[in-house]
Amino acid sequence: MRVSVAEAVGRTLAHLGVAHAFGVVGSGNFHVTNALIAAGVPFVATRHEMGATCMADAFTRVTGRVSAVSVHQGCGLTNAMTGIGEAAKSGTPIIVVSGDTPAYEKTSNFYIDQDAAVAALGASPHRIHRASTAVADTCRAFADAVTQRRTVVLSLPLDLQAAEIDWDPADVRLPATIRSGDASPDAVRELAELLRRAERPVIVAGRGARGAAAELRALAATTGALLATSAVARGLFADDPWSVDVMGGFSTDPVADLIADADLVVAFGAVLTRWTTRNGALARAKTLVQVDDRAAAIGSHQAVDLGVIGDAAEVACAVEALLARDGGSPSGGYRTAEVRTRIDQTRRWRDIPYEDEGDDAHIDPRTLTIALDDLIPSERVLTVDGGNFCGYPAMFLRVPDERGFVLPLAFQSIGLSLASGIGAGVASPGRVPVVGLGDGSFMMSHVELDTAVRLGLGIVVVVYNDDAYGAEAQHFTTEDLRTVVFPDTDIAAIARGYGCDAVTVRSLDDIEPVRAWLAGPRTRPLVIDAKIAAFPSWMNAHAMSKH
Repeated sequence: MRVSVAEAVGRTLAHLGVAHAFGVVGSGNFHVTNALIAAGVPFVATRHEMGATCMADAFTRVTGRVSAVSVHQGCGLTNAMTGIGEAAKSGTPIIVVSGDTPAYEKTSNFYIDQDAAVAALGASPHRIHRASTAVADTCRAFADAVTQRRTVVLSLPLDLQAAEIDWDPADVRLPATIRSGDASPDAVRELAELLRRAERPVIVAGRGARGAAAELRALAATTGALLATSAVARGLFADDPWSVDVMGGFSTDPVADLIADADLVVAFGAVLTRWTTRNGALARAKTLVQVDDRAAAIGSHQAVDLGVIGDAAEVACAVEALLARDGGSPSGGYRTAEVRTRIDQTRRWRDIPYEDEGDDAHIDPRTLTIALDDLIPSERVLTVDGGNFCGYPAMFLRVPDERGFVLPLAFQSIGLSLASGIGAGVASPGRVPVVGLGDGSFMMSHVELDTAVRLGLGIVVVVYNDDAYGAEAQHFTTEDLRTVVFPDTDIAAIARGYGCDAVTVRSLDDIEPVRAWLAGPRTRPLVIDAKIAAFPSWMNAHAMSKH
């Protein structure tokens, strides 16, 4: 089949298995985008390139399937860069297809060194080098994303796009299946012995262990270990009575104390960042083990006593079999009646007593979030932004499983969650997409409400509105705050302007429209402008303790 290079790239990506595409189309990516669509890849036209990248990032996090982003050369790519940085830091395998100005046209308004810009973000730059190598170059870029779990930017120079080549699906090479090697038998025995001797073991799972829930539960049962997750893997053990939910800054203090008192923490597919360890406090005075299929991840954030290279499920299965043969943990581990009672009573933030800070014009964000948790169906997918408020939606709202939570904060940028929530919603038919964000984040990103309206997406957007960049306003309390505090904004009116349903909430009496919206048909977004009481959250203390 004789096709243009642009069409060959689109066809090849579709043949390789790209599940969904998002983007903003201009002259430099027009033909490749249409080729993707013609080859059967669903496409969402977004209002901004960063939104497109965040949607793709979230879609792939939720589904595990590679998605694509299509952007114009130069400024289209730079508009997407914060989203690319987030995806790259999260190890999300997405393909960003960008037009590119030919290298000999350095006087073009669109010219930048795209490969250098992409590499600076930690993403992997690839390009179409010649018309004759277009299919092979595209296959190589896709394989890099899949096998190395990288965010890839594939640059498609304008001077090559119209050239014609023969395209044959038989020339499209799928990525090789790479199976991680078995963990060292010595390492398996050493980990088994550490667990056998431990009196208070905790197993924490990260995104790298999302496929290993059953094996980790079995290992924890054999050793008497408590189960926890990093923030980004929240929901992996949602229904387990011995799960303490998230380890780290999102933990309740009683749960954090349980982890602090552990004598052994074994991390599977989690790199033990400062967030997961509360700036190292939860890693002190205990033995630390890290299991990961990437050698570079071992000890990358926290010094560990033992590193085991291998697949999380396979290592857990091998260690459990060894221990089960020997009768498990002689001490019974951490699973005592007293600990179980403590978990039952203190694992959920909504069960921790608090004094309501609301007044006649403002609702306490905890009171609001508990009420919404009771109203919104449990089959949901939750996306949370950063800020003083972020612990409330992140931890007061339940999630059904690991596919029900997206936390786009690897780059610590605010303003990514609305688009990410749309991508998560597209990836989760049958679930209610829920986004929790601050007014600052909303004002940065509300343009993508138009995308949600066009999709007919029944998404709930909860804006925790304190008329400020709340993290800074609550941290720099003794200084001039005029740079971070803003006049009251009618966010509900903005949302209605896009075609959304909207409600302003100042007290629990105001949430009845939410109940009515949830009753159906939920064919357009609901934006909740929650005028919240402003006070320092526990998350702000963790977030601002180290920049």
